[in-house]
Amino acid sequence: MNFLLLTLFLPLVGFLVILLLPRHSKAPFTAALLITLATFLTSLGLIGPVLRNGSQFSSTVDYVWINTPSMQIHFHAGVDGINLWLLLLTTLLLPVAVWMTESLIAEDRRKPFFALLLMFEFGIVGVFSVLDLFGFYVFWEIALVPMYLLVGSFGGPQRIGAAMKFFVYTMTGSVLMLSCILYLHHLAGTFDYVEIYSRLASGQAVLSPREQLLLFLGFFAAFAVKVPIVPFHTWLPATYTEAPAPATFLLAAVMSKMGTYGLLRYAVALFPGGAHHYARWIAALAIIGIVYGALLALIQPNIKRLIAYSSVSHLGFIVLGLFTFTQQGADGAVYQMVAHGLSTGALFLLAGYLEQRRGSMEIADFGGIASPAPGLATAFLITLLASIGLPTLCNFIGEFLVLQGAALTKFSWAVWAALGVILSAAYMLWMYQRTFLGKPNARNAAFPDLGGRDWAAIVPLIALMVWLGCYTQSFLPPISAATSRILEQGRQNEEYRVQLPTQLTELRHER
Repeated sequence: MNFLLLTLFLPLVGFLVILLLPRHSKAPFTAALLITLATFLTSLGLIGPVLRNGSQFSSTVDYVWINTPSMQIHFHAGVDGINLWLLLLTTLLLPVAVWMTESLIAEDRRKPFFALLLMFEFGIVGVFSVLDLFGFYVFWEIALVPMYLLVGSFGGPQRIGAAMKFFVYTMTGSVLMLSCILYLHHLAGTFDYVEIYSRLASGQAVLSPREQLLLFLGFFAAFAVKVPIVPFHTWLPATYTEAPAPATFLLAAVMSKMGTYGLLRYAVALFPGGAHHYARWIAALAIIGIVYGALLALIQPNIKRLIAYSSVSHLGFIVLGLFTFTQQGADGAVYQMVAHGLSTGALFLLAGYLEQRRGSMEIADFGGIASPAPGLATAFLITLLASIGLPTLCNFIGEFLVLQGAALTKFSWAVWAALGVILSAAYMLWMYQRTFLGKPNARNAAFPDLGGRDWAAIVPLIALMVWLGCYTQSFLPPISAATSRILEQGRQNEEYRVQLPTQLTELRHER
């Protein structure tokens, strides 16, 4: 039994099942919840092999998918220390999104919503696990369509414009990536990522400097839009604001990681010459995003837009870490992908609860909520502190490693990026003060607190925030093993090497 195949195709089976169920019943919710929980439990079977050897792909499947005289396309998938945690993050958060939907979406609209959520999970799991460039592009587009429909069909008053902007931006980048995939197939004679990667690393296939630069830029365009990196971010605030709460939750927590994962797995790994050539410019864009996103968050009157711009800022740390070409930076970037998914996803989850109870996301409509709703105030505060990067909570480890990697590469990068950490504390705490503290007005005097159903969704996320912040060795060894392999084969990791004599990671200085 291959756990990866089950993890990938269970959501597709669930999608087909939900299409056959009656609309006006509990059956779609029950089926969606059971399928997503089964997918999560199945994905736990991927952990063991990766912990034993995170640098190599495990749980692999490799079948001929399309076989013609001119080309052969494989269905090739596998898991290593990089994509394991992103797969687990996805399969964990989908049951939470289904649980949210049952209380936040009208009953007569839940069936199509659940179906789209499961199709989205199918696409995302495929993006994170597939090891064939053709298959990667197919799953990339599969993940885009249901999210476009979720925003355009179930979002706020300006949902059509937001969904169209999201779709156009993403498709433009995708077309450039597809052109580069076809060109790479022309050069290498295969779409298989492992085969292309091996040939480039061994010198059996050689890309000229011009080809390196152009292919890197083509892939970078698709991933930069999806992250998004400033100035490709303009679709994000409107989409996050207009999307229904479960869709915003998944957009911020999972979908943005498609871009950062793609940068590491494809752009940096396959084209290290192009990545190194443009590293200074991309690092500059990442730092601009960190500071610019934080400054815009500081002036937002709307909670969802504030969290959206904070996401732009925090994602800048991930991009900066990748382009420091240091072990610490790469490890911190992957760690921050998971930590950001938990903390920002939880913030949007709690923002959805606020909107459900108040009917508004404007900060001015709140105030003094901590008195009638102490449970909600406590959960929001813990999540907010995790997002800021408080030690013992998840974001601290990733941001610390990124800043350390940036300081080793160019100290001024770390100084500017650290400014974003300071600003994040300012805008988050100011938002919390205006929303939860003070004396409640007449409309907020009886503000409903979190119930048992609400706690069931948020408690696992808070527990994981603490786990990632306190016990990093549960996650870092396989991450370090996988990122070290990419950096070493890209000839950018000459100073530090990761060894795994046991299940602990040791950094050994080499000169």
